[in-house]
Amino acid sequence: MSKEFEIIREFEVDATPEEVWEAITHASGAYLWPMDPPEPRVGGRAAFGSTVTAYDPPHRLTVRSEDVGFPTQSANQLDHTIEPRDGGKRAWVRYVHSGIFTDDWDNQYDGAAKHTDFYLHTLGQYLKYFAPRPVTFAQLQGAEASQAPDAFDAVGRALGLADAAEGARVRARGPEGRLFDAVLDFRNPYFIGLRTEDALIRFFGRNHWGAPVGISVHDFAPDADGQANEAAWQGWLNGVFSQP
Repeated sequence: MSKEFEIIREFEVDATPEEVWEAITHASGAYLWPMDPPEPRVGGRAAFGSTVTAYDPPHRLTVRSEDVGFPTQSANQLDHTIEPRDGGKRAWVRYVHSGIFTDDWDNQYDGAAKHTDFYLHTLGQYLKYFAPRPVTFAQLQGAEASQAPDAFDAVGRALGLADAAEGARVRARGPEGRLFDAVLDFRNPYFIGLRTEDALIRFFGRNHWGAPVGISVHDFAPDADGQANEAAWQGWLNGVFSQP
């Protein structure tokens, strides 16, 4: 049965309103995934066939779609309100994701709400540590075996994180068993975020919502190779779940 939803988050970031605006309009690959920037006008086109319904840089951006392209959702709206703090040195952001889920409402809402927290945290990490460096993006997902109820626990073990808590400096185990230094900038039962000197590496426990585990790599190194990152981490994830 169709039912409306609304996810609201308010937070402050160590960035100016102009830097936040640039991130949400032109640098989505640095914290979310790459998307075409919205046309700079009300009525303009935006990503995935949506339409700009509010455009006031660097204070307000709203995009809406009535044809989402998913069988479980029939409308989708993203609204950003940005206000200066500390004389414009920092910014306050109000983010509202709303629309209509048409099926499996509780599961869809739970997944969207929890993903929102992780994506917005990643936005803050990008703004604080990497902006305005250009990004090379890669994403991948595990095989069917990664949908098992305990699949995300296996990811944590494979990374060698043991009981490391959020905020800890860790030596993580990556592709081909190589160890690398990182900050465990996010950790809960659903997501893991690692921040290195040049990248944000994100692990998604989507098995909790009936989907495969996923990884995204936001690489800010000047010589970053997205295809190489994808191949390396795909091999790592296949190894976690014993796939050839």
